[in-house]
Amino acid sequence: MAVFGSHFTGSAMWGTLSAVCGGVFMAILFAEFHLRRPGDPIVVSIAINLIALGLSTYLLRAIFKVSGVFQSHNIDKISLVNIPLLEKIPFLGPFISGQSLLFYISLVLVIFAHFFFKFHQLGLWFRAAGENKLALEASGVNSKKIQFLALILCGVLCGLGGAQLSISNVGLFVENMSAGRGWIAVVIVLVTAGRALPLLGLVFLFGSVDSVALRIQGLGLPQQFTEMMPYLASLIALIFVCYRKLKFETNTQGKRNV
Repeated sequence: MAVFGSHFTGSAMWGTLSAVCGGVFMAILFAEFHLRRPGDPIVVSIAINLIALGLSTYLLRAIFKVSGVFQSHNIDKISLVNIPLLEKIPFLGPFISGQSLLFYISLVLVIFAHFFFKFHQLGLWFRAAGENKLALEASGVNSKKIQFLALILCGVLCGLGGAQLSISNVGLFVENMSAGRGWIAVVIVLVTAGRALPLLGLVFLFGSVDSVALRIQGLGLPQQFTEMMPYLASLIALIFVCYRKLKFETNTQGKRNV
């Protein structure tokens, strides 16, 4: 959607808005089959992912008459922002400065989300709707309305992520270009229990692993191994967290028995 909007309007802003609309549409689709109808969220999620992959492949052929990759000089990329003060920071300067506007917006949103979910009433409702919706219903709040609002916001943010990937990082569209990064995001949320600041740190860690995997392909390692590295790292992190949780529960149960 980001490439579609940017290509036909010649504007990165409209491309980003198109991506947001696509994300919201998928969020509404999820809400229809999970909130309005009793669909299992995991099954619905997998189905939507498969639909998105097939639909994007079909639309690529139907609209642009190409397969595999679409690249055009009409695609307007999101401009990079150079911050003079950040550029002078040793080592970190080149990494922090010269990024797209969405990169800096995402950092601000993480800090905002930390305080929002911890202190604001609506943020507490969001957490309750996901963790214990019966308690939220007991307080007189409609949990489905809160979940629907949360899904819409998720759709907006996912759309921004798609715009960053397609019309900021590269400026083209490749079939399945997200390459399962959404599942890594799910693992990160599970590992950090949805806490914004630890989540940000783990995102940078997995992003670094992904970047290293791309760069060590020139060392002669099989491409399949380097492509596997981010997912292997996410699996190790998930195993570590599950082990710690199991160990904590075992120790707690042991103290209770004593």
